Amino acid sequence: MDDSLKLSLNQKQQQTLAPMQLQLVRMLEMNAPEIEEEVRKALDENPALEAENDEDTTADNMSSDGDDAFNESAEQMQLADYRTDDDIPSYRLESSNRSAGGDDIYEPVAVAGGESLIESLMSQLAENPAATPLDLDIARFLVGNIDNNGYMTRSVRSLVDDMAIQDGLEVSEDEVRRVWNMVRSLDPPGIGAVDLRDALLLQLKRRTQTPDVMLATDIIRDYFDLFSLMHFDRIRSLTGADKDRLKEAMETIRSLNPKPGAQISSTDDDRTHHISPDFLVEADGDILTLTLLNRIPRLQIEESFAAGTLPQSRRRSAETDAANAFIRQKRDEAATFIKVLETRQRTLFRVMSAIMQWQRDFFLSDDPLTLRPMILKDISAVTGDDLSVISRATAGKYVATGQGVYPLRFFFNERRKDDNDTSSQVILDRLRTIIEQEDKSHPLSDAAITEILHNEGFDIARRTVAKYRERLGLPVGRLRKQL
Repeated sequence: MDDSLKLSLNQKQQQTLAPMQLQLVRMLEMNAPEIEEEVRKALDENPALEAENDEDTTADNMSSDGDDAFNESAEQMQLADYRTDDDIPSYRLESSNRSAGGDDIYEPVAVAGGESLIESLMSQLAENPAATPLDLDIARFLVGNIDNNGYMTRSVRSLVDDMAIQDGLEVSEDEVRRVWNMVRSLDPPGIGAVDLRDALLLQLKRRTQTPDVMLATDIIRDYFDLFSLMHFDRIRSLTGADKDRLKEAMETIRSLNPKPGAQISSTDDDRTHHISPDFLVEADGDILTLTLLNRIPRLQIEESFAAGTLPQSRRRSAETDAANAFIRQKRDEAATFIKVLETRQRTLFRVMSAIMQWQRDFFLSDDPLTLRPMILKDISAVTGDDLSVISRATAGKYVATGQGVYPLRFFFNERRKDDNDTSSQVILDRLRTIIEQEDKSHPLSDAAITEILHNEGFDIARRTVAKYRERLGLPVGRLRKQL
């Protein structure tokens, strides 16, 4: 076949994001601490970017602690979002120069723990006079394979093989089992168990062997399958225990910890959970005030970079051209960064303002039952922003109110029916109440709960009841059964 050249013309559509858009998307997803770090990093890396120090110009702008990179106030920006004066809500939106550390309400919520799980177990073993240096080496490998819940999910054979390959430790299975039993004797009780049944038995073994503990041990050891299904009648028949004794044994079992390792955090990331609010909403009567919280200084282009070139000179050289190119590049990068940061702040303030407008009753009362149905499309309709912008602007963000700190996702509630203004939060609260008030010896099934809700006027399917029950962290009816 003869070779030939062919020319063809194809037409296709392709959407690409400009670098500025990509930068905005990334910065929208950042929360308050992350954007503060991003600004600090930009100030360190770009000599054309600097923070203003003029205190006279840092008092009346949108964000906290001096981020006044806008030429108009936050209230002016908010009023500009409405088409006519009639669309402006009755409450006012203000900004103030508040610092995230200026009052208790702004303080981040932090939960800190002590040493890690590995450190705790190894320190206990180090105090055991019977533990040899080889035992400690084996134990260090073993505790490193215990998961965050305190379980050892690997077999002895695989542990022996990995010790030989990774650490060069030639040990027998019997030696590993012996050290493993040493680990299983440590605190917290139940550590090093292979499964839930084993963890409960290890904890019961450490208890004073009263009749209740002995019966609980028999139930977990011999009738664990029946216990997991809450078949109390069959357990009573097989153990010969009366109802009172069985009830006391079940109380003993419920006092055990199904995740013994969770008492001690296993990683540094788990030890500190840090939440910094991105917004503050304050209620004064019927007036709501919104503040965007962050410690971002007002940014500007450094004076020597503002012109974009070096002063004119008679002699032009390659070094001068390179210097001018560097100056222009850094000046443009600084200008882009300032513009993107301003857009990010305006967008967040606009989105949060719309959420506050939509959920006004909640912010005035802090009562979850006053939440209105709200989805991303509702906020998009108010702000004019794309759904993806709303999603990124609310993801990982928190708002502080007089009663606590809430994630922005908390305010999104699907509407059950197009003609029904009942939010899912109302149904969740009613579902929780129904289960709390049920007869614990005969818990309600999802179908029975669905019928109760139907009788109260909630048109909801059984599978939706199951989904909401799982969202509340409540088990199915047979697992809620009590004596």
